Amino acid sequence: MSTTFRSAIESRDVEAAIALLTDDVEFHSPVVHSPYRGRDAVAPILRAVVEVFEDFRYVAEIGGGADEHVLVFRAHVGDRELEGIDLLHHDGSGAIDRLTVMIRPLSALQAVATAMREKLP
Repeated sequence: MSTTFRSAIESRDVEAAIALLTDDVEFHSPVVHSPYRGRDAVAPILRAVVEVFEDFRYVAEIGGGADEHVLVFRAHVGDRELEGIDLLHHDGSGAIDRLTVMIRPLSALQAVATAMREKLP
């Protein structure tokens, strides 16, 4: 399932990526303390990410186990280069029920936060 998520994101088919999420998916953002819950809450975030992240590319995949998978990515936001991971957790049917994103360095994370605030209500 994560390969499908990777393919969807790499081809900028965010709607296909959203379709892989469970209705009650939990999204842990690197910017806010509390997780976003539900596909309807996460969908606008993923749509904004494809606009905000420039030159986005996955550079590695790390298989954690049957229910977890890590995708390592690089991108730019403005003049800031960033590196991060998407930690995907799958439910029993293979759908993504938890997505955790981590980004470094701090200056790039701050640029992401600023750009995302402009895209999201």
